[in-house]
Amino acid sequence: MSVPNTDERLSHHFSDGLYAKEIHIPEGHYILQHKHVYSHLSVLAKGFVAVEVDGETVEYEAPACINIKAGANHTISAIEDSVWFCIHATDEKNPDAVDRAVIGE
Repeated sequence: MSVPNTDERLSHHFSDGLYAKEIHIPEGHYILQHKHVYSHLSVLAKGFVAVEVDGETVEYEAPACINIKAGANHTISAIEDSVWFCIHATDEKNPDAVDRAVIGE
């Protein structure tokens, strides 16, 4: 089951030229497959997840910092309740527009 896009599961953090999306992923849920036009870091702050990148799966236990390469299709599945941060270099500061700035087609 994908993570519902609700205020209590998603927080946006903005700084100068930097954006972090904080996602609370309940056990058994996942973040839909997507890719970005540039590489970025993701931080697993809490929990245990399986990250599938272009068909290859690696499990991570918090704390962990993961490099997601540009153009790599990836899905994050929570094996237990988890907190995941996607870190992006962008000047976009509008929560309603930031996904369009950082997620590729």
